[in-house]
Amino acid sequence: MSTDQQQRPAAAPDPGSRRAGELDARELGRYVWRQLTSMRTALVLLLLLALAAVPGSIIPQESVDSFGARQWKEQHETLTPIYERLGLFDVYGSAWFAAVYVLLMVSLVGCILPRTKHYWRAARAVPPRAPRHLDRLPDHTSYVVAATPEQVLETARAELRRRRYRLRPAQDGEELTVSAERGYLREAGNLLFHLSVIVVLVGFAMGGLLGYKGGVILLEGQGFSNNLTQYDDFVPGSLFTADEMEPFSFDVDRFDVEWLTEGPGQGQAQGFEAGLTYRTAPGEQYRTYDLRVNHPLRIGDSEVFLVGHGYAPVITVRGGDGEVAYSGPTVFLPQDASFFSFGVVKALAAEPQAIGLEGFFYPFFASLDGEPFNVMGDDQNPVVSVNVYTGDLGLEDGESQSVYILDKEDATQLEREDGRPLRLDLAVGDTVELPDGLGSVTFESVTPWVRVQVSQTPGKGIALGGVVLALVGLCGSLFIRPRRVWLRVAAAPDGEDGGTRVDLAALDRSGGGDTAAVVDDLRLAIVEALHPTQEDR
Repeated sequence: MSTDQQQRPAAAPDPGSRRAGELDARELGRYVWRQLTSMRTALVLLLLLALAAVPGSIIPQESVDSFGARQWKEQHETLTPIYERLGLFDVYGSAWFAAVYVLLMVSLVGCILPRTKHYWRAARAVPPRAPRHLDRLPDHTSYVVAATPEQVLETARAELRRRRYRLRPAQDGEELTVSAERGYLREAGNLLFHLSVIVVLVGFAMGGLLGYKGGVILLEGQGFSNNLTQYDDFVPGSLFTADEMEPFSFDVDRFDVEWLTEGPGQGQAQGFEAGLTYRTAPGEQYRTYDLRVNHPLRIGDSEVFLVGHGYAPVITVRGGDGEVAYSGPTVFLPQDASFFSFGVVKALAAEPQAIGLEGFFYPFFASLDGEPFNVMGDDQNPVVSVNVYTGDLGLEDGESQSVYILDKEDATQLEREDGRPLRLDLAVGDTVELPDGLGSVTFESVTPWVRVQVSQTPGKGIALGGVVLALVGLCGSLFIRPRRVWLRVAAAPDGEDGGTRVDLAALDRSGGGDTAAVVDDLRLAIVEALHPTQEDR
């Protein structure tokens, strides 16, 4: 090496140079896009979406059953903060569920567009020319007919057209062959199925963004107007505005339950019906409707569903001064299928101390070995069994509190003389005097209640259309078989008494198809059309 070369400074590295395997921003973007729009990624995202929906079916959702979610939180105080942080009480409205949702839609669109372009080219392309050696295909046959090659070719083309095959135009060197193909709609069925998934997702997204869902408990004889103040819980879509709520109203005139009186299901309910009187807008004529499970009342774009029912014992609480501090039906929430229910009564106006009741309602009370239990949901022997609390019920400062929760932290529970908690077991018409002149509690009667859900789902028609498209596409991809058929004719050797030798073969492009039956059926059709005089067997 010369002295000049040793003293020459090293060249500065090229800022644009990269190490082997290093990607720039554009190449990285293309790589990420290819990975996101691959069919494998779409399937993984679809699986993730299905798995993400599992917590929504196991854990009570606040948007569907706010009461159930509240009870779950009370029973699982340790898990509740974790679940709330993960958004498991509102799975379908959580950010992570929306992320999977959007990525799946992008992936499906990225899958469909290039496949549609490829399918469009394939659908317009002519069938491929016949292979040189048809006898190498899995299903083939050869036979001789007493007809000219032109007659065989003309008959074969006519028969293939009748079976809706697309024929390849005859070109130079292909005068003695026929190439035909059918089953192009199979790929269209696949594309339609993937497109239907996008349509369903768009339909659900529209319902989640533009619609709303609200629930309310109504006593028999109580009315309801469709405005925000009337709902017990209300979950609007992200783009929903209160101006879109339809101004209908209705009254619950009656509620009937049909109970099984015999057989293996004795004591269980088999039918529910709430008689409604409604009108679509103020000033409109009243109409009647029998609201049943899975038979919603449709008013414009809104639907009213019957989703639950229970009992509201009518309880009267008097203070020590004899004045009524609380009176009326109190909603008790069912705890099991027998409508064994839990509820709370808060008589804050009682003097000299506020009175709180917390306990259970038995529609059909019975006792076994001194232990109370509920026989069935029919209120044939209703009993209210409650504990009594007095003093500070946690509402002196005016803060809001659920009507189904009694704050007992600073309250005093009444006890019997032996020190056990005082428990009142009241049948209809019973009145019990509280100790120390605190007042009395009376169980007057029982009023049924119903829980109705009002929802507006703009995209449900689109989602239903997507499901129909999915079925059509799935049937097409399952039952349409893409097949190719080739036929070649040649003059029969002299040893075969003249005529035309026909080589026929078929190929199923989807795999697993019975092309042997196709070859045999087509052979018989051509032979019968030509009235053969000789046939190789």
